[in-house]
Amino acid sequence: MTAEKAWGAIRDSGDIQFAPVPPDPVPVTPEWLKALGRFLEWLLSPFGRMLGASWNWVELALLAGAGIGAAWIAWTLLWPLWRERRGRAKVPAPEWTPAREEALALLEDADRLAAEGRFDEAAHLLLQRSIGQIARVRPDWLTPSSTAREIGAIAALPQSARHAFAEIAGLVERARYALRCLDSADWSAARAAYARFALERIEVVA
Repeated sequence: MTAEKAWGAIRDSGDIQFAPVPPDPVPVTPEWLKALGRFLEWLLSPFGRMLGASWNWVELALLAGAGIGAAWIAWTLLWPLWRERRGRAKVPAPEWTPAREEALALLEDADRLAAEGRFDEAAHLLLQRSIGQIARVRPDWLTPSSTAREIGAIAALPQSARHAFAEIAGLVERARYALRCLDSADWSAARAAYARFALERIEVVA
């Protein structure tokens, strides 16, 4: 069988379609949809022309709106936090002084050391035990690295307490680091500072 006869046999078999497939029919737009499109064009075309003519102003308005929106979001998020923090700052922390019995017991122990001429140890005892009293009742005021001078700067402490800590800490530091032993006058100054703070105020325990 020649090639031409073979090709004719294949075409005539009917198993394979060689005729071109007719194209899909063109969709017909309903008249009501066309009418709706014409109505929307008539309705919106003036707005579109106006928008195109004043796009610079529209762009500025959009940017201003975005800025106002961002500011509003920031305000709604930050305002409650700021108000809460300001409210906490306005409420003064209750002042603290040691219990009178504790203060008297501390002075008694320190006086015994001073009577033996151990003025350095007496002043250091006042400072050390006072810090322990604060740590016991107000641990939130202290950190493991808090120094006596830092404790003396705590705003919630009474002014007399800050002065007492500053004076006693200065004497203790002089004795420990400057190697200048305290004398009876130094001890009297340290004792008087502590007594003014601890015994001349009404006890307030937070």
